[in-house]
Amino acid sequence: MGTPLGDFVRARRDSTQPEDLGLPDRGRRRSPGLRRSDLAARAGISVEYLTRIEQGRDRNPSVAVVNALADALSLSPAERDHLRYLTKISGGECLGRTRPAPPPRQVRPSVLRTLELMEPGIAMVTNRIGDVLARTSTFESVTHGTGLLDSDTPNLTRYVFTDPRARSFFADWDDVADEQAFDLWLGPSIDTHEWFTADLAPVAGPELTRRLNRHAVPRRGELRLNHPSGPTLRLLRETLELTSDAQQLIVYLPADEPTAQAVDLLRRPSHGGRLRAIS
Repeated sequence: MGTPLGDFVRARRDSTQPEDLGLPDRGRRRSPGLRRSDLAARAGISVEYLTRIEQGRDRNPSVAVVNALADALSLSPAERDHLRYLTKISGGECLGRTRPAPPPRQVRPSVLRTLELMEPGIAMVTNRIGDVLARTSTFESVTHGTGLLDSDTPNLTRYVFTDPRARSFFADWDDVADEQAFDLWLGPSIDTHEWFTADLAPVAGPELTRRLNRHAVPRRGELRLNHPSGPTLRLLRETLELTSDAQQLIVYLPADEPTAQAVDLLRRPSHGGRLRAIS
């Protein structure tokens, strides 16, 4: 049985070309990317040890080995963070656990008050598995008619992978899908990840599974939305981590004046401007 750590190292090795690291081309090989022997040599470890890591037979490599692998693969800072996180959860895995409960959905009162101060801005509170726990009325206006908030317990990840309307709503659906899949790895625990993917994977199908196994660190650039009423919205995102709650406060800012005007028009029909929270 493999581990998230082994899967990530193998995926990065397969996607790294020898010439990218200044290594000579040794001719054709059966699988793409960097040879296991080349990566082991660059990291200063044996091929046998690297094989054990990739196959999940060694779940607790030292910090020095993890850093050496990151250097050998020329990982970006975000990819290095992900590698360290996967090392942590791979080392803590065990077999035979009971199915864990879903993560808590309560939002602290002080966070709700902070969100309320952001009206009439576009903002929501979510967790790493995509539960929309609270949102401003303008967030509701911007997503009205898209299906995202149709459920009593809306979840962005489930919406992206199971609702056909998501592919029209998100102009860059592939990028958004990569983001949502990646964030499943960053949940508060590996248990939460397993709980959610057990429920989501059967309905999301290979699109989710493939992206989970790729471990592609997303860029999280500008968000483009094709609103059902016509306008294309260009939004910048600022994310505030609520570490103690394993939640995030995400604020969406218009990236240009046409978007600001369109958001204002979408917001006007809303009544009361009241904050919505789910518990």
